[in-house]
Amino acid sequence: MVHIVPIQIGNYTVTGVEVQLPKTTLLSISTSRGYIMCGALDVTLLNERLKDRQIIAGRAVGVRTLEQLLEAPLESVTLEAEQLGIHAGMRGKEALLRMM
Repeated sequence: MVHIVPIQIGNYTVTGVEVQLPKTTLLSISTSRGYIMCGALDVTLLNERLKDRQIIAGRAVGVRTLEQLLEAPLESVTLEAEQLGIHAGMRGKEALLRMM
């Protein structure tokens, strides 16, 4: 099952996606510039093999809902995200605001 929901953060609307798979759920919340995602995101892959795409993204681990993803501290971020002032330890919601 796939759920796509609008999420209001301040004056902005972002897109939450929840994909229910056997024994796990994939979570992501995106803006027009970047996204945050659950532990399934491979930040190293984005930084190394896909560096030319300049992807703005962050990864939070141990989250099970979109609400938790918004509140969780990011465990890692891409190099492009760092250039926007997004860093590990920043809450997902704050990172998304910097992606606006």
